[in-house]
Amino acid sequence: MTGHGEAHRVDRIGWLRAAVLGANDGLVSTASLVVGVAAAAASHGSILVAGVAGLAAGAMSMAAGEYVSVSSQSDTEKADLAREALELAGDHDAEVRELAGIYVGRGVAPDLATEVARQMMTHDALGAHARDELGISEITTARPIQAAVTSAVTFSAGAALPLVVAAVAPLQGLAVWVAGSALIGLAVLGALGARAGGAPIGRSVVRVVFWGALAMAITAGVGRLFGVAA
Repeated sequence: MTGHGEAHRVDRIGWLRAAVLGANDGLVSTASLVVGVAAAAASHGSILVAGVAGLAAGAMSMAAGEYVSVSSQSDTEKADLAREALELAGDHDAEVRELAGIYVGRGVAPDLATEVARQMMTHDALGAHARDELGISEITTARPIQAAVTSAVTFSAGAALPLVVAAVAPLQGLAVWVAGSALIGLAVLGALGARAGGAPIGRSVVRVVFWGALAMAITAGVGRLFGVAA
């Protein structure tokens, strides 16, 4: 929710990306792992152990990867802000002209652009340059811990579906049950993600289902190729 009372989907872009990525990755990778192990004619217990191990490893990998990636973005933002603060302290008038030039490029009249730049910088000079020169705002600011926790939790939530199905489904036909439930789950996730982000639902559903089905088909083929009947 913005200060003027209007809701914008861009406000959700940070957590939404991590949540959708985590849930989809958890569902696809764990379902693929379970299907691949099942195709190798493994025992029911071995399939469940492999699935749980995949959930734990995947959740930690997602959390670590997101944290490192977003931390790097955060470090870059902090370095840019520090450099901008030095430039503001060194030549304030030049920074006013620079900000005014940005506004002129966006269609504001030169005299008005200069006045706006002066007023903006009187209020919050660094904030004005962060937004309009560097493209850094409250919405886009990197949040490493939020991204890491969101990815780990949503990965685990996505991975839980194929694990539950694998636990209750009979060994005979287990791979079919897991694959079918995973595709349904992917379709639901694709629809929810598209709806939350304002994207076309049909295109999103087809995309995630296609790649999920391809991943499971490949791992099933590998499991069958290298598996040994029990």
